[in-house]
Amino acid sequence: MNGGLHGQVVDVLGREISAGEHPPGTVLRIDELEARFGISRSVAREVVRTLASIRLVIGRKRVGIVVRPREEWNTFDPALIRWLLLSDRTGQVRTLVELRTAVEPVAAGIAARRASDEDAAKLVGLAERMVATARSGDLESFLAADVEFHALVLSASGNEMFAQLRDVFAEVLRWRTGHGLMPPHPEPVAVRLHCEIAECVRAGDRDRAEGAMRELVAEALEGTLEQLAAVEARDGSAVEARDGSAE
Repeated sequence: MNGGLHGQVVDVLGREISAGEHPPGTVLRIDELEARFGISRSVAREVVRTLASIRLVIGRKRVGIVVRPREEWNTFDPALIRWLLLSDRTGQVRTLVELRTAVEPVAAGIAARRASDEDAAKLVGLAERMVATARSGDLESFLAADVEFHALVLSASGNEMFAQLRDVFAEVLRWRTGHGLMPPHPEPVAVRLHCEIAECVRAGDRDRAEGAMRELVAEALEGTLEQLAAVEARDGSAVEARDGSAE
């Protein structure tokens, strides 16, 4: 999270709360935040306001700033998604992919019926850009096109609630690339499915657009979990080797 000292403190507390270091009911006091982080009262209050906007905490008279139960958190907030991915990677990935599975195939199917000619052409263009960047191994450019592709599918559906999920889905796409969970060259099947979805939307083939998106999301889940397992196994081996050398 950006925002100088304020952003740094929000990030630390957000990560701690999402990881369970401050369980529900824990009281956070302004003077303690000032002392711990060396911040002014005004900055501490702004930090609390930011955490409250994500529904992680709530102010209570004569008590202080209280950590809320997890079921009350705004789990659609991109910052909270990032923090939860740090504390429970596998669980949060599954949660996000389950959400994508429930929404994106339906959005793709509706987009095949409602998308404007301009949006359909943009989808095809983005899919073609993904083909080119996948071949070159330019993961950053591939990611940018991927994020834009999925955001456009959501908005082209004409469903305003679907469209507002674009930042949620973008977060998991960025996180996957940023944490080394993408192969050096994106899987050919994933690239092909993006192209198929775009062409189906342009052709107005609702059933196939929905089916191809369902395949794509399932492929993303399987690939991400495989890469995650490999990373965790590698990290575990490194820890064992370090502990062994210390004996």
